[in-house]
Amino acid sequence: MLGALGVTAQRTLGGVVGCSGVGLHCGEPVSMKLRPAAPDSGIIFRHVGSRVDIPASWEQATDFPLSTVLSHGDGVQVGTVEHLMAALAGCRIDNALIEIDGSEVPIMDGSAAPFVALIERAGIAEQNAARRGFKVLKPVSVSESGALAALLPDHEFSMSFEIDFDIPLIRRQELCVGMEPETFAAELAPARTFGKLEDWPRLKAAGLALGGSLDNAVVLSGDEVLNEGGLRFRDEFVRHKLLDALGDLYLAGGPIIGHFRGIRSGHALTRKLLAALFADRRAWCETTLVDTAPLAPVIERGVRRVA
Repeated sequence: MLGALGVTAQRTLGGVVGCSGVGLHCGEPVSMKLRPAAPDSGIIFRHVGSRVDIPASWEQATDFPLSTVLSHGDGVQVGTVEHLMAALAGCRIDNALIEIDGSEVPIMDGSAAPFVALIERAGIAEQNAARRGFKVLKPVSVSESGALAALLPDHEFSMSFEIDFDIPLIRRQELCVGMEPETFAAELAPARTFGKLEDWPRLKAAGLALGGSLDNAVVLSGDEVLNEGGLRFRDEFVRHKLLDALGDLYLAGGPIIGHFRGIRSGHALTRKLLAALFADRRAWCETTLVDTAPLAPVIERGVRRVA
């Protein structure tokens, strides 16, 4: 998401691509098209039926359990945007128009990999405008019920996450990622959302996970993975939490230059972190991004040491 010598250009899609699927929570069929957009447009979701445009911004996010939902304020919503937003962030797409005919982004296989494949199929076009980002100038953190989300100053973008579930197959997992497109595509994008089989009746009774299945989530029962083929990574769970956080952070309106640290946090806390960051004008500055020498893909366990 970052470079350091010379200006990095904004990027959009090279063509129009589309997909269809089911909404994870609404359980309804939905179709979506990704279109190129002009420089400085940002990421815009357009609800086809109402022709309402919703900017992909933390300020448009509403409280919703288990996913990130953007709202226009007049009842029009687009939900579960985090995996698509992570794909756009990981592929460094600054400007795109997302046309959708339902209330939720299709869940596909529960990861960001299908969206990365769509972007690769469309191609990427550089634009005649400098890429802008938000540099973290001082530490900002929010915490709640034993969970923490923080942004720390750094010269590039990186992420670390720690989870601790009372589930035999998960327990405590921690991972730190130095983010480059190749790292994202190979190490984070394929990681799927997950849940326990015993929780599904309760979720469905609450109107959630109505479209959930073994085709779009890792489903656990005791110490068993019910999906054919098992896990894609031994630590797929923490990788997916990093994926979610990346998508939510891209609601800043551009890439963040700094280190994100998550400890048992989720969508709501990441949005609160962005609100805290932008509420403190001394904590950030807007800047253009510059190229660095290519960074080798880095993924390692343990807490990252920030110089």
